[in-house]
Amino acid sequence: MKKIIAIVLCSWVCVAGQAQDGVDSVALQVSHGDTFYMARMHDVYVYPKMVFKNKRQERFYWRTVRDVKKTLPYAKMLTKEMEYADRQLALLPDRKAQRKWWKAYERQLFKRYEKDFRGMTASQGQMLMKLMDRESERTSYEIIKMYRGTFSANFWQFVAKLFKNDLKEGYDASDKDKIVERVITLVEAGQL
Repeated sequence: MKKIIAIVLCSWVCVAGQAQDGVDSVALQVSHGDTFYMARMHDVYVYPKMVFKNKRQERFYWRTVRDVKKTLPYAKMLTKEMEYADRQLALLPDRKAQRKWWKAYERQLFKRYEKDFRGMTASQGQMLMKLMDRESERTSYEIIKMYRGTFSANFWQFVAKLFKNDLKEGYDASDKDKIVERVITLVEAGQL
């Protein structure tokens, strides 16, 4: 009777444990008459503590955290929207039908997301461009060129250059964007 109560109790703990953050899966294992509760936990990432040389560097880090938290969901969502658009465009028979479908889809996207994007700061817009490259493996210039054409891509590259940005600049997780990659890893793991 005690074994049955222990198994029922452990089963209840397993079900309750699954609802907690950080637990991927739970199981019971019986070995030599003993019942073990086993849980598979999320990965935990450990980085050395951030040491800032000055307040400016600390503000930059926390601004990066804020920008990643705001723009990462949009980058993932926009990548899915691009995949959907690519599949739909591939099904259409000719260039004219593709343009017509794209114009309607573009209007729908603008209506849905324009308010969110207009509320972003300039640094969040830059972060979104980086994260789009990270998620889709295409620079902002390539994305604009693919959907809007070369003229439009060159125009927006010119505008970006006026504001000291570059749409052709890629995401470099191993060097230039190492801090951004660290923040993304911690945000995705729920540690930040």
